[in-house]
Amino acid sequence: MLLPSRVLLLSVAALALAALAPTLWPALGPLWLACAAGLTMMAAIDAALSWWEHAPSAVRRVEHALPLGESSPVTLTIGWHGKRPRAATVCDHAPAACDMQGMPVALSLSAARAALITYRLHPKARGEHHFGPIALRLRSPLGFWQRQHRIEATNRVRVYPNFTVYSRHALLAADARSAASGVLKRRRRGQGLDFEQLREYREGDSPRQVDWRATARLGKLISREYQDERDQRIILMLDTGRRMGARDGALSHFDHALDALLLLAQVGLRHGDAVGLHTLGGHHRALAPHKSRSTLTRILDAVYDLEPTLEASDFEKAAQQLLARDKKRALVVILTNLRDEDDDNLLAAARLLGSRHLVLVASLRERALDTAVETPATDLDSAALRGAAHDYRARREACFRRLRQAGLLCLDTTPESLAITTVNRYLAVKAEGRL
Repeated sequence: MLLPSRVLLLSVAALALAALAPTLWPALGPLWLACAAGLTMMAAIDAALSWWEHAPSAVRRVEHALPLGESSPVTLTIGWHGKRPRAATVCDHAPAACDMQGMPVALSLSAARAALITYRLHPKARGEHHFGPIALRLRSPLGFWQRQHRIEATNRVRVYPNFTVYSRHALLAADARSAASGVLKRRRRGQGLDFEQLREYREGDSPRQVDWRATARLGKLISREYQDERDQRIILMLDTGRRMGARDGALSHFDHALDALLLLAQVGLRHGDAVGLHTLGGHHRALAPHKSRSTLTRILDAVYDLEPTLEASDFEKAAQQLLARDKKRALVVILTNLRDEDDDNLLAAARLLGSRHLVLVASLRERALDTAVETPATDLDSAALRGAAHDYRARREACFRRLRQAGLLCLDTTPESLAITTVNRYLAVKAEGRL
């Protein structure tokens, strides 16, 4: 496609303005016609020269997997086969769910070397996204035209939850206490289930920790030290039903639950446990518990494109499916947004799962509920709102009490605290030997 350049538009405008002269001085008519013919001929020749030139080439390089909310580099390599340098403007067609920083770019193309362009891509939504063609506007030899090229460059990227954050938290979780992340690691000395090492006896050690054979051999008291049991199993049950579409700020409750799921999977794998996945509420994806290096990647591939559906979450059906597939005892972590109307359905699921597994319900609580309860009543409307919030909170707490009486572990926390609170409860379960 040929588009008129600024030079051609200004030339035509000047020629149109000059057309006033022959109306005042008719003798200038032939001169104006000659100028018009010359401009037309030069524009036609320039268009022909531009049309017969070789088209430039373009290649896009971008990572196959990108983290949500983080800027990632995209590199374009532009090749030019003409004999003379040429001015050009380049604009990439990035996915609609991504913001671009550094586009479009004006540059000079030369046959001596390829031009490299790097811009930043900022994904705003998870899932699989596709790039469009690379658009170039190339200045014609005489500068009267811009020839637009659309170079097909097929690239597909997967936008995952921000796994760089999860990796950082997993490393912090290995510390005895990390104030930066809030993740705590509790070690039980002398009361764990897996032997870790021998060491000298310390004041306060239980007599049951003393290794008498090593003591007799070395001539001094030697204690055994244990660590929390490894080779246990965690099954992460993710609710994808309609309630998870609620939002507190920029992220939905589903996104916060997904963050918690991935952080817990990372920490569990680091602690030597096998981690599996089960979804409910419209999507049905299941992964048997594994503890290989590829487990976290498999979980990411299974959940990166999930979004909340419009279906109601059937916890009892999900429990039946899980029991039919997983026979060995595990910690089942249900990530959901619990409502008071879930009482009967979730209690039925709890009784089914509790017969074989240890169940932890990690529920998100809307910040608006806390705000309504804490805000003083100043008029009739605010008093009614506060009363309704207190009533809803009371019914919600009653629901949690019934779940705890049925043997479930329960968490009721704000979306921002869900990930760290869930990980801390998992570590506490391991420290107590509940599995």
